[in-house]
Amino acid sequence: MTHRQVLEALSGLLLVLFVAMISATVVSVALPQIIGALEGNQSQYTWVVTASLLASTASTPIWGKLADLFDKKLLLQISIVIFMVASLACGFAQNTGQLIAFRAVQGLGMGALQILTQVVLAAMITPKERGRYNGYLGAVMAVATVGGPLLGGLIADTSWLGWRWCFFIAVPFTVAAFALLAKTLHLPSVRRSDVSIDYWGATLIAAGVSVLLIWVTFVGNDFDWLSWQTAAMVIGGLLLLAVATWVESKVREPVVPLHVISRRTPALAILASLAVGMAMFGGSVFLGQYFQIGRGYGPTAAGLMTVPMMIGVLLSSTVSGKMVSKSGRTKPYILVGLVVLLAGFAGLATIDHETTLVLVSVYMLLVGVGVGMSMQNLVLVIQNTVPLSEIGAASGAITFFRSLGGTVGVSVLGAVLANRVASDIAAGLAKAGIPVAGDAAAAGGSLNIAALPEPVQQIVRAAYGEATGHIFLVSTGIAVVGLLAAAFLRPARLRDSLDLPAQAPKQEAASTGA
Repeated sequence: MTHRQVLEALSGLLLVLFVAMISATVVSVALPQIIGALEGNQSQYTWVVTASLLASTASTPIWGKLADLFDKKLLLQISIVIFMVASLACGFAQNTGQLIAFRAVQGLGMGALQILTQVVLAAMITPKERGRYNGYLGAVMAVATVGGPLLGGLIADTSWLGWRWCFFIAVPFTVAAFALLAKTLHLPSVRRSDVSIDYWGATLIAAGVSVLLIWVTFVGNDFDWLSWQTAAMVIGGLLLLAVATWVESKVREPVVPLHVISRRTPALAILASLAVGMAMFGGSVFLGQYFQIGRGYGPTAAGLMTVPMMIGVLLSSTVSGKMVSKSGRTKPYILVGLVVLLAGFAGLATIDHETTLVLVSVYMLLVGVGVGMSMQNLVLVIQNTVPLSEIGAASGAITFFRSLGGTVGVSVLGAVLANRVASDIAAGLAKAGIPVAGDAAAAGGSLNIAALPEPVQQIVRAAYGEATGHIFLVSTGIAVVGLLAAAFLRPARLRDSLDLPAQAPKQEAASTGA
């Protein structure tokens, strides 16, 4: 494809990626309104978010492997249709059970679009040139992640739209992206007669990951960390993944290629991506909550206050992408990005309900810059070590682990936040001489802060403000692990060919840090 053809196809890829990513976060601010309108409960509230994350995370490596076996353009078009139909269905849901089911289907489409856009881009552009275009992808993904709550807040605050437009808004964009890609995307058709699909591996991976994510979602709330439910889910999930690993080592076309992810460079890149995934998802989820509950701002204002993070991601991913393409090196930018990310988390770990917004904005900007410089460059590191025939599975693997890190991170940090808030509210009420009956945090358990008495409001806001700083202290520790993993990456130059040389793929993989 010529440069002009690449740009034309890229516009469609960026559009569909933006819609898929923003759909994952657009409901976060409007969710209380949605669950209230459908007369749902707290458990269903959690599952509206969890259902799509589970489906997206568990299916990512499967879509990546399918892209190595079948026509990439056709798979992309199928995933657009799945996502569009599921979005319509979510908008027309009549109860929370229907909404949860449709969100799971929507998650399948989201996972497919996130990985297939990267795979299609890798099939069009050499790794060295891909740095610049990956910068655009990273900017779109991060802006959508951070901008989703802002858009959801605007929709929630607009009376003539209503919450259903959180889902309907994706439809016209997906239709436009489908038409644009049908016209502009031209890839060689894949016709393999020796296709072997690893159904057992795909099923076991999806089942094992789902069981562990369900456990992380409910532990600490619905049952204790030390309980028979925890033992059953953790042991069961690990056993399923152990069997899946054995299956992947035996089949001819594994969903997750162990020979790729077990090598030094991909393994370290995956470990670093876990920290970046937590930054993306945790930052947007908990900072939005911090501004609304801890500081008393409305949904739209809370979304606007996350703009510094969005700006940081947008600028750093675009600039670093161009610099990577120019120099052919990724490690320096990844290291700098993770150092800046660590500094941003360390700053956010000091905030409470009275921290000046200027300081909070500076810390968010640092987190955004760190994510933008590291996220897509880590994908590029793995793509540079594998032949074109494995680009889908390799991209799917790192995207899967990054998404898994984000999902687990949100669940774990959410549990830490809930426990800290409960204890701080109980201590605050006792210190103020306000009697507490039953649950120690019951008096401040409602997220409708405005309905609480003024003294209790101040206690609840202080609890959420200080607890938010506490969870970012945990994130700082995880960022250290990501930085250490990146530090051990071998310096390598990006190749300037689409595929590894056919005559010596193993030697080339070794020279690129495999």
